[in-house]
Amino acid sequence: MNPSKTALEIVHHLPPHYLERTLREDVRAGLSKPAKTLPPKWFYDQRGSELFEQITQLQEYFPTRAERSILEDHAWEMAAASPAETLIELGSGSSRKTPLLLDALKDAGDLRSYVAVDVSDSALTEANSGLSRAYPDLILQAVAADFESQLQLLPKDGRRMVAFLGGTIGNLEPDPRAQFLTQVRELLGQEGGSLLLGTGLVQPPEILIPAYDDPSGVTADFNRNVLRVLNAELGADFDVEAFEHVAVWNAAKEWIEMRLRATRAMQVQVPGAGLEISFDWGEDLRTEISAKFRREGIVAELEAARLTVVGQWTDADERYAMTLAEPS
Repeated sequence: MNPSKTALEIVHHLPPHYLERTLREDVRAGLSKPAKTLPPKWFYDQRGSELFEQITQLQEYFPTRAERSILEDHAWEMAAASPAETLIELGSGSSRKTPLLLDALKDAGDLRSYVAVDVSDSALTEANSGLSRAYPDLILQAVAADFESQLQLLPKDGRRMVAFLGGTIGNLEPDPRAQFLTQVRELLGQEGGSLLLGTGLVQPPEILIPAYDDPSGVTADFNRNVLRVLNAELGADFDVEAFEHVAVWNAAKEWIEMRLRATRAMQVQVPGAGLEISFDWGEDLRTEISAKFRREGIVAELEAARLTVVGQWTDADERYAMTLAEPS
C-alpha cells in the first residue's frame, strides 16, 4: 500500500462509480418490495454525518458514551490480551474514540500502524489528518472500501486487531451478520490477531426507544435525511416533510426499527433508479434496524464463526458490551 508517515494517500478499492451504482441497486431492490426498506448507510452525506454527531451528544442516546467509557476503563486490558502491530478500524468515520485504543496498543509495545476503512473519502481524510498530528511516528493508512464485501483486500501481514465499533454490526440482519463474522475470521487467518466488537445490549423499551426517537427531533431529521439523499443523488421528488419518524422495538427479533411513515398517499418519481413508487397513507419505509444483543448471544455468534472470546467488558449500566475474540 506504500504507506507514508508524512503524507496521507487514500487507497481506493471501490470500483469506479461504485457508490452511485450501489445506491441505485439498493433503491430498486428496497423500494420495489411490498414492505419497503433502505439500508442505513445512505443516511450519511455531509448533513447526515453532522446530524449523527449531534445524536451522539444527546442525553437519550447512550451507546456512544457507554462505548467510550468502556474504552477509557479497559482499553489497556484489551491491548494486553491481544497486542497488535496493526489496528484496522472498519467504518472508521470520525475516529473520535480511536486514540483510546491506539494509546493502549502503543503502551503494549507492538503497534506500528493504523488502517482506517470507510467508503467516504472525506471521513478518511478528516480522521487521519487529526491522527497524523497526534501520532507522528505511526504509519497511517486510509482505505476506501466496503467492509461488507471487500474485507479480503485489507492488510493480512503481522498481528492485527480489527475494530468494529459503534454497534454497527447491529445494522446487519442475522444471515449477513454471520457471513460478515466469517469473513473477519478469514481475514485474521489462523494466528492473525483479534476482533474487537462493540454491541448494544438488550434493554427495556423505555430506555431503548428514546435513544432512537429523541424529543428534540434530531433523530427524526437524521432519519428523513435518507430521502434528501435520494432527491439529490437520483433526482427523486420525495416530499421529505410528508414522512414522520417512527422508532419501534421489535421484541421478537430484539432490534429497534427506524421507519419513515407516509402521512398521506403519494406517488414518488425516482428518475435515477427508473422507478415510480406509490405510498399509501400510513405506509412505512424501514430505514434501519439496530439489533441489540445478550452477552451469551454475542459469544455464540462469534463461536459459530470460529472466533473464541478472550474478553468481554460492559459499561457500568450494562447497556453496552465490547467483546474481544481471536481465531479458534
